[in-house]
Amino acid sequence: MSRHHSFLLSLCAALVGILILVFSFSVTALVGAGLGFLAGYFLLKGRLADQRRGSSHPTQNANASADSRSTEIFALGKLFEATLDEMREGLLVVDNDMRVVASNPAAHRLFNLVTGRLESQRLTELTRNPAIYSAFHDALKGHERSGVEIETHDPTRRVFDLRVVPLGNSDGTNTVGAIGVFFDITQLEKLERVRQEFLSNVSHELRTPLTAILAFVETLEAGALDDRENSERFLGIIRKNAARMQNLIDDILELSAIEAGNVGVKSEEIELSPLINDVIMSLAAKASSRGITVSNRVAPDTLVFVDPRRLEQMLTNLVDNAIKFNRDGGTVTIGCKVGTRTRILVKDTGEGIPAQHLERLFERFYRVDRARSRDMGGTGLGLAIVKHLARAHGGEVRVSSELGQGSTFEIDLPSANGIAGGLELAVKRETISTPGY
Repeated sequence: MSRHHSFLLSLCAALVGILILVFSFSVTALVGAGLGFLAGYFLLKGRLADQRRGSSHPTQNANASADSRSTEIFALGKLFEATLDEMREGLLVVDNDMRVVASNPAAHRLFNLVTGRLESQRLTELTRNPAIYSAFHDALKGHERSGVEIETHDPTRRVFDLRVVPLGNSDGTNTVGAIGVFFDITQLEKLERVRQEFLSNVSHELRTPLTAILAFVETLEAGALDDRENSERFLGIIRKNAARMQNLIDDILELSAIEAGNVGVKSEEIELSPLINDVIMSLAAKASSRGITVSNRVAPDTLVFVDPRRLEQMLTNLVDNAIKFNRDGGTVTIGCKVGTRTRILVKDTGEGIPAQHLERLFERFYRVDRARSRDMGGTGLGLAIVKHLARAHGGEVRVSSELGQGSTFEIDLPSANGIAGGLELAVKRETISTPGY
């Protein structure tokens, strides 16, 4: 068998390993599968030899065997090429001279070569990244390399995990090339960063009330328990911080369940105005303590198609924030516009939100004024919960604000037809004029 055919079979052997590697992320699996494929090659070689020995017409059978072998090699090459083209992972194969002998479209994109071919180019002509060159160089010496992190910045930052294994010839005596797979781990790295930020934020949010609780418990144990007036005040502070921790844990569990898809939305046609009245009633004491007026501007016969419990949860979060960050004696107005979409609006007369904060306002633990939010008992998760619940309904939540004039939060939800998928559920009132919007 020619050197070219031998090398092609080695590539096909590695290809089987790569397919397993993509799913198992294991270099051991790649090597094992490659050896299995080479074993199949030796069986094929033995079968061809048997055919030659058993032939009564050596010349004729030799030609037929060569044709059959060439057909099989051609078919393997086509399979190899088709598989490479469909892989999302970038794949690069080099020979002993560090020249590219095989690649796929994902590798072209990685090296910013949208059109054209990488074949016959030296690796140093494609990239000056020393980590890539070093990994392939070591593989050509017979040393497998894995876990090599590659970072690119053109046009956007992307991170790859590079794994390179050597390719041996048919008899396994020496290395004839190397094959590298570039796994795009940009999203995984981003998720890991989000996870670390989340843990850091949770730890920070829990540390403050826990420190206060421990401090006042130690004060009580040191003798303040006998001072009735101060002990009652200390116990009140302990209770407040314990409730804050409990609210934070509840919100974390709720948000985790929503993001994991474990919270179902059971939409039904309901009257919106009574539900808003219930929300206002539950927050009446907090509003009256600061002289804030909460108004329901939704017409009594307005029908919406939502999960009533989840909508109440969303509105409670929004109205609660509108009260917290309002000015004393201000107003909170709740309105609704129903048509092809259902839009529920919560407007306050607070100080407003600076424009640079609006895009990040619905992120977990994001606060415009951290100290003020913490003093008011906020967990920093309420708006994130609203965002995910709105999306669970097939809608979105938006905010607009003007400094000195207040903010307006809008829950934009599909109508009955949009959610029910063609059920004959119609909203009775097409358009509702809402004063003040």
